[in-house]
Amino acid sequence: MLDTNIVSHLLRSHPRVTRRLVKTQMSAVCISSITKGELLFGLAKRQNAKSLHTLVSEFLNRIEVLPWDSVTAEQYGPVRADMERQGKLLGPLDMLIAAHALAVKATLVSSDKTFRQVAGLRIEDWTV
Repeated sequence: MLDTNIVSHLLRSHPRVTRRLVKTQMSAVCISSITKGELLFGLAKRQNAKSLHTLVSEFLNRIEVLPWDSVTAEQYGPVRADMERQGKLLGPLDMLIAAHALAVKATLVSSDKTFRQVAGLRIEDWTV
């Protein structure tokens, strides 16, 4: 499951991220609907960036977008409560994405080190 920051690196043709994605079967790659929402928010703020709109549209047409559903919601509640008890902080959307990756048993691909705080979350950073 690609996090929003990895998708941004991909859209900017980051060489390591691009190389890694090319080596990976597209059927094994997905994003959360939360990430799709973040991408669409970025586009809404940059309405005149036509080439970016085209890139994002093409990307979204080629990637599987997993819905954030009730199974994911059941994962989210306990994970967030556990993190709060431990005094660990994660942004609200990052917490939703982490819970989604846990719920579907996906490895989260992200360069954001704060995800390391989430117990049981498998993480890969394709930028290094």
